[in-house]
Parts: sequence; structure tokens; C-alpha cells
Amino acid sequence: MQIKGNKLYLGGIRAEHLVRQYGSPLYVYEEDIIVKRYKELVENIRYKKLKLYYACKANTNLEILKLLRKQGAGIEAVSEGEILLAFKAGFRPQDIIYTCDNIPEEELKFLVKNKITVNIDSFSQLEKYGKLNHGGSVGIRINQGIGAGHHTHCITGGPNSKFGIYFSRTEEIKRAAKQCGLKIIGIHQHIGSGTLDEKIFIKAMRALLRTAKKFEDLEFIDFGGGFGIPYKPGEKALDIKKLGKHITNLFTDFCQSYGKELAMFFEPGRYIVAEAGVLLTRVVDIKRTPFKIFVGVDSGFNHLIRPIMYGAYHKILNASCVEGPKEVVSVAGNICESGDLFAKDRKITKFKEGDILAILDAGAYGFVQSSNFNSRPRPAEVLVKNGKSRLIRKREKLDC
Repeated sequence: MQIKGNKLYLGGIRAEHLVRQYGSPLYVYEEDIIVKRYKELVENIRYKKLKLYYACKANTNLEILKLLRKQGAGIEAVSEGEILLAFKAGFRPQDIIYTCDNIPEEELKFLVKNKITVNIDSFSQLEKYGKLNHGGSVGIRINQGIGAGHHTHCITGGPNSKFGIYFSRTEEIKRAAKQCGLKIIGIHQHIGSGTLDEKIFIKAMRALLRTAKKFEDLEFIDFGGGFGIPYKPGEKALDIKKLGKHITNLFTDFCQSYGKELAMFFEPGRYIVAEAGVLLTRVVDIKRTPFKIFVGVDSGFNHLIRPIMYGAYHKILNASCVEGPKEVVSVAGNICESGDLFAKDRKITKFKEGDILAILDAGAYGFVQSSNFNSRPRPAEVLVKNGKSRLIRKREKLDC
């Protein structure tokens, strides 16, 4: 992202020109940022048997999956549909790891049939999986009692989380697996999404490693994802270099005491794609009341649900005039709901109708959570690099 001549440029292309070519609203992803973020993790977690499984729930666009496959990533999937997309993008079964939630037996059959590595989430699943894959291997998702994240809805560990088998039941897990004819080769945890505190990562790692000592036949330990990005002004980005060194040393020491060099897995999603994405939308109305100024745009929470669902903060720029006189405005979408606001009382460069508004850090949990609410179509998606753009998803047309 660059500012030139007071205009916003993405991948070397003026945002206004992208909208002129592809229409509004429009999701734009900068390829270089995706590659950079992936490489940051690989280059700073310097462990020989490291494998990064991209948590594709963050953004399942096929071209982004292909891009990450070329970088050497695997895929962390949570549904049959995500696995089918991974296959379409060229990933092999051995490149995919599946994290169970409350899934039907039919989906477990699909996983067994396609030889996907599975992290089981409950005793019930363990029993069903044993019947379907007797004599097979399995991973277990452990709830270590530790949770963190940018919103309560995104905390996936701890006493209030629905995920995983609690760590206090380790011996029961081992007995159940033996009875089901399964060999436990991995343990997994995920504490939450959007974590910016390095200390939380290390605390969670130490906790899972303590549990790992109780399992004799491990081949991998999966520490999940959760690497956050700084959405709000004043938030400090993760020190990946420092964190990576700490992670590497901690795991290396553990493997020495365990007596075996295990594989180390992480499942980054948001960290890789969030900052690469921008939602461009056109200003179509400006309404002044005795109390507020509403800047109305031709998008809404049907395209980016994070603000209304999580109270999420996204930086917003006037892509047509980045710097200049500012005023306090609320950015309102075109969905017939009072909560359809991308920003409340935000000081931004003055807008006029026809200007292009840019919602930043929208590459994760943006289009992938979009809908046709109010019977409005979803936007196109474009990938940009070095002054060139290519359409990676056509604008949706409603077929009524």
C-alpha cells in the first residue's frame, strides 16, 4: 500500500482505477504482503521440522490458496468444503490437517476415505473415528484451560470454550484411544484468534508441552494459530523475530527431553492475509443531522461483518484524498439495519459523493463471511502486484 499524489495505491495501482475497472464494492489483495507474512513466520521460527498449515477459514479464495501452496504451506481445514477447495488448489491429502468441531459421522467418513490427518475434538468423535478407522492414527485437540483473542467470540480455549478435551482428562483420552484401536500421534491446541501478546503464546506452548510428556508415541505437536495483527492505532505488532526464537528454543529443548525430534505445526490464518486485503467502496450519500455526519457507502456488513459481529476496528482512508481537512463521521453501509456501521465517530479526511473509501486490514474474515443479506450481491475480488491486477472472483449477480 502506498500514498502517491494524495491517492491510495494498492500493488502499484491507484485504488480509484481499480474501482473504475472492476466496479464497487471491491476486495483487493496485495500478493506481496501475503508472501511476506508467510515468509516472516518460516524465517523466524527456525525449526527443521516446522510445518505451517494455513487456516483457510480466514480466506478461501482459490488463487490465494494456490499462492500459499507455491510458498510451501499446508492447509488447516475445518469442513469438507474447505478440503475440496484445497484439493482444487492442488494440495494433496498429506498437505492437509483437519480440526474437528461438532461434525456429523458422514464427514468423519470423508476424512478417513481421503486419508486426512485429523485432530479429534471429543470422546464421542474418538469412538466414532475408531470404528471408521480402527488401527489408524489420530491427533487430539486439548483444551489446556488457556484462552486469548481480540474478542470473546474468538477465544477458543479455557473453561468457557466449546473446543477440545480438557487437559485434566489425559489418562481417559489414552484409555479411550486404546479401546478404539487408535494410536495418538499428535496433540493440538488453539487458544484464540488475534493475539498480540507474545507471553500468552509461550504460556500456552509450555502448558501443551507439559501435557505432551504424558503421550508416548507423538509424531507432531500442533500449537494452532492466533497470531494477531494491530488493527487499532497504538496496538503493537507481534515481534515475530523475538517470538520465533523463543518458540524454536522452547520446542528444541522439549524434543531433547522427550527423546525424539517431533514435527512442530502452526496454523496461521489472519496473520498471513489480513493486512493484504482492502475493501474499496464508493461514497454514495452524505447525510448531516443535528448530531452526526453519516458517510453512506455502497457496501455493508453483508460484505464485511467484523465490525457488527465483533465490534472490530478497521482503519479507514479516503482513497481519493488521503490527506486534507478532517471531520468526525460515521461510515454507514447500505443494509437496512441500524447496526450497519463500519465506523462510529471517526476523524477522517472529508469525503464527497463519488470518493472511494478504503477499509483496511480486510483480507481475513471478510469476503469469506459475506452473504446476500438484503438480497444484495457479493463483490468481486482482485489480486494485485507490481502494477498489474487480475480478477480472482467475479462480481456476483443475483439470479432471481
